Amino acid sequence: MDVEIALRAFPDRVEIRPNTMTDVWRYSAEVTAGDSGVVEPIEGSYLGPTFRFRRGQRVRLVFDNEIPDESIVHWHGLDVPEDMDGHPRFAVPEGGRYVYEFTVDNRAGTYWYHPHPHGRTGPQVYAGMAGLIIITDEEEEALTLPRGEFDIPIVLQDRTFDGDELAYLPNGMMDRMLGFLGDEILVNGRPDAAFAVATRSYRLRILNGSNSRIYKLAWDDKTPMTVLTTDGGLLEAPVSRPYVTLGPAERVDIWANFAPNEVGATRTLVSLPFAAPEMGGMMGGTATLPLGAGFDVASFPITSVADSTDALPDRLSDPGFASVDEAVNVNSPRVVTLAMAQGAWTLNGRTFQMTNVAQDEIATHGTTEIWEFHNVGGGMGGGMMGGGMSGGLAHPMHMHGQQFQIIDRSVDNAGRASWETVSNGYVDDGWKDTVLVMPGEKVRVLRRFTSFPGLFLYHCHILEHEDMGMMRNFRIDTP
Repeated sequence: MDVEIALRAFPDRVEIRPNTMTDVWRYSAEVTAGDSGVVEPIEGSYLGPTFRFRRGQRVRLVFDNEIPDESIVHWHGLDVPEDMDGHPRFAVPEGGRYVYEFTVDNRAGTYWYHPHPHGRTGPQVYAGMAGLIIITDEEEEALTLPRGEFDIPIVLQDRTFDGDELAYLPNGMMDRMLGFLGDEILVNGRPDAAFAVATRSYRLRILNGSNSRIYKLAWDDKTPMTVLTTDGGLLEAPVSRPYVTLGPAERVDIWANFAPNEVGATRTLVSLPFAAPEMGGMMGGTATLPLGAGFDVASFPITSVADSTDALPDRLSDPGFASVDEAVNVNSPRVVTLAMAQGAWTLNGRTFQMTNVAQDEIATHGTTEIWEFHNVGGGMGGGMMGGGMSGGLAHPMHMHGQQFQIIDRSVDNAGRASWETVSNGYVDDGWKDTVLVMPGEKVRVLRRFTSFPGLFLYHCHILEHEDMGMMRNFRIDTP
């Protein structure tokens, strides 16, 4: 074992707003054997510490659950065996322990970890239980990318406060159906985020760690967004977008060059307005900051002159993509319909059962398949709260285990108006583990099933939808 870590989940009371203490649930970690540098706290944050792993590293994490709820940890985006993946069937009660042992086999990039107990993921993440995983490898280390103090993590979350306390109250049916939206934007667990920078390039590692909010990220001065990575690590080459659309659980690393700015100036990362999907005329439940609203995310005051800056590489990596021709179902993709039935969000009309797998949710180990996520919208003819619902919501679909490639997208006429306000911000060029599927949209992905057999999950990463049962198992069987 290269490194052993004691990971603890526990209640705490921390300062989020100035001079105000707030109750949270959080993670702490301590290296008990091996390189102490693999655990790095985010300064001044209640979020879990960042794990800095190297590809090929053998890791042992001993998780002790000290919160008054059952819990388990999911290593989001990491390719690990089924019993190391944080499936809710392995959740341990308060006072329980779970031991993880796995080899880090992902490409260099930005990943994260969070709880995954069935029906309780939303409130636990909202209470503070989340942290980043940063993986390096030789391919990345050969590049001239910003490092050290010029490599900045940015975890985006929206929260609502009731006095001094975090308020997570998706008790009404509409809040649960729509996904819970907070009234304030926190960055790395802090409001009014500001990062003092010099006149040089930076790497911004951005995670949408919100329960349900979609961000349309851009620079206020209309500087293009230069993207280095998506969920599964480095792209083949940098790509430029006018803005970046980021659904819950999605990640991008951005190359931010402040060299053209003068000392004393400030550049602001914003979320631009967009036409939010709606259902029955309801877009944001009880939130005062509705989905699709524009707002400032973080400011970057330029406070000093840098002697030098890194050069943006023309080429970043060899992603090792699969070919569509490898798919065993190239002429008959496996379709997953995202819809509502009987007052619940469903996948092919089904909701979660702890170990149940349908016949069309079984893949063969060693194969590659095409899956098509089809968001058909609300699907309610009537019966919910005494009336029907029209339209639909976006669903960020996450697959556990190996990453996938996005082959293509299409959208129907009913969903086009909303889709067109965010689609220029899609970054489909790299490996992904989560893909935002707007109402009326079909997204085809290419997925290998070549690492670990066993039982894994796919689900919507709007955490309220997941907790309601918009999650299913798929099983990878050996031939």
